[in-house]
Amino acid sequence: MLDALAAAAEEFISWFRAGGETFVGLVTGIIPMLVVLLTAVNALIALIGPERVNKFGEWAGREGFAYTPIRYLIWPFLSVFFLTNPMCYTNGQFLPERYKPAFYDSAVSMVHPPLGIFPHVNPGELFVWLGIATGIEQLGLPLGDLAIRYLITGFIVIYIRGLVTERITKIMWARQDTAAQAA
Repeated sequence: MLDALAAAAEEFISWFRAGGETFVGLVTGIIPMLVVLLTAVNALIALIGPERVNKFGEWAGREGFAYTPIRYLIWPFLSVFFLTNPMCYTNGQFLPERYKPAFYDSAVSMVHPPLGIFPHVNPGELFVWLGIATGIEQLGLPLGDLAIRYLITGFIVIYIRGLVTERITKIMWARQDTAAQAA
């Protein structure tokens, strides 16, 4: 009886030991890399100049279909890359009100696809990518191919989401305006 209790206690502690080993691996591996990467990105923003970044956002908010890839792909990607999650959402402030919901939808979606190539964009969800990466590595498959495919697929889906959300927003505002005029 005591042997079984001791074995159960040892098994219980082994879970925490494994968690501690994982934590040490993160502290000595990915965390220093993320800190250096975030520092480099912030230095790049300082070199480019925040005012230039702001002007790009205003340019992305121009009227016309030709600007939709800028609004729903390039601007969200740059926002996520430079500001990371959750600060990236603040770049929607440079867009006209009618584009803000679609930008937010695009930016929220953009925090995942670049993760395989740029882990600093959303370190809070890195464990999801690392779990998938571990399975892919165990199969002997390259991670780079998966990361690129994930990014491309994400861009396609995000662009479609941005366009659909923009359209839905336009419909909802038209209904709201109609209801306000009727009242």
